[in-house]
Amino acid sequence: MNPNKVAVVTGGSAGIGKAICESLLADGYEVISLARRKSEIAHPKMHDIEVDLMDRAATAEAAKELAKRFEVTTIIHNAGVIRPALLPEVQLTDVDALVNLHWGAALLLVQACLPAMRERRFGRILLMSSRAALGAQTRTAYSATKSGMLGLARTWALELAPHGITVNVVAPGPVHTEMFYDVIPAGSEREQKLAASIPVGRIGESADVARAVSFFIHPDAGFVTGQSLYVCGGASLGSISL
Repeated sequence: MNPNKVAVVTGGSAGIGKAICESLLADGYEVISLARRKSEIAHPKMHDIEVDLMDRAATAEAAKELAKRFEVTTIIHNAGVIRPALLPEVQLTDVDALVNLHWGAALLLVQACLPAMRERRFGRILLMSSRAALGAQTRTAYSATKSGMLGLARTWALELAPHGITVNVVAPGPVHTEMFYDVIPAGSEREQKLAASIPVGRIGESADVARAVSFFIHPDAGFVTGQSLYVCGGASLGSISL
């Protein structure tokens, strides 16, 4: 096992996370998915730890198990939930859940894996934010927690750079995933309107995001840290119609 090629992917059982896992496996990584359900990927280097990352105690236990079983040097925190609501209907329980998922899980996983990274003086941390970090209707809890990930990355990048560990952010725009279709009906006029409002004229694919992730986590990408890349078809340049 290459000690610098052991990666954990949160939410690796579907959508963008699954595409990232497949990309990592193709590049020779040992891959561990942390998700509520087991990955359908059949590969000798694919592993699963089933956990609800919105449950702080369960996440802490999963992080301990991860650090005990594997010497992880690449963390891709991809798992995300939207919980859409207009301002008058926003619930603090939703805010708490997304804080646990988007921030808390990232913190617990990085803390658990940091000793192995420091020992090797090598690490890659990638946080998955969103184009919605710039603002989007019905996204109070989601936008707030996803934009907060930019601050986490910049702070951790400064602290960890002397140890050979980089921390970066990929922020996707609308991408064809289960989560996307939980909010926007497949084949609907709303989906067509959204695609037309994106400068490149289409909804993104999971592979579009996985390619950007591959760049940031590459062993040769050690001079790039604290950066955020919007993979959004140009949607971050202006407003889009949700």
